[in-house]
Amino acid sequence: MVHRPRMTLTATVLDSPDARVLADFYRRLLGWAVGTDEPEWVTLRPPDGGAGLSFQTNAAFVEPTWPAGAGDQQMMMHLDIEVDDLDESGAHAVAAGAVLAEYQPQDDVRVYLDPAGHPFCLWRR
Repeated sequence: MVHRPRMTLTATVLDSPDARVLADFYRRLLGWAVGTDEPEWVTLRPPDGGAGLSFQTNAAFVEPTWPAGAGDQQMMMHLDIEVDDLDESGAHAVAAGAVLAEYQPQDDVRVYLDPAGHPFCLWRR
């Protein structure tokens, strides 16, 4: 058996033009506590442990296009957030600063854009 060193995923990092602005949006959306708060680096920690979210200021950040076409800036990743009620959770997301995307590919998923333009999905089973 091959030895595999211990590795623990601690966070997903999102770039943006302003780490604090984007972190504040996700803090309002998810209700998570701020872990680290520096001018260009902010972390959020989930209350029950596990991997958090980190936000990094990137002066060269280019907002992704949803859905992307030929020549558009592609999204590199997106967050899937399971919810109990799409309408109630969607209203909460908009109140926190999200925008409902024009293109919606599925009935049981709602795509929103965060303040930096990253798509994220609210979905229910």
